[in-house]
Amino acid sequence: QLQIVESGGGLVQPGGSLRLSCVISGITWYDYAIGWFRQAPGKEREGLVCINGLDSSTYYTASVKGRFTASRDNDKNSGKNTIYLQMNSLKPDDTAVYYCGAEAGPCADYDFDSWGQGTQVTVSS
Repeated sequence: QLQIVESGGGLVQPGGSLRLSCVISGITWYDYAIGWFRQAPGKEREGLVCINGLDSSTYYTASVKGRFTASRDNDKNSGKNTIYLQMNSLKPDDTAVYYCGAEAGPCADYDFDSWGQGTQVTVSS
């Protein structure tokens, strides 16, 4: 059974950094694309980053490219995948609930069909 659990959100000042973590279990890692998206109040869901399972090629949306870095760690023994999102130079516009997502197959327009409960990131002075 696929399970996704995010952690690491919080309050940070503009210009600061945060690192989000996500543990995904119940998937065959090379069969799935995993990544992050966010949703701010009153705004549409915004895909941020996607990592292909097969070759770890990584795609970023323009608004976070150069500021956010995603990485993954696969534990073949436990079957758990951990994906991280290092967020630097944070801006108030980055305030949102951040979700870790997964989709079977390769990355496709950040169209994750499974996600966790989300973690709140607030950027404010």
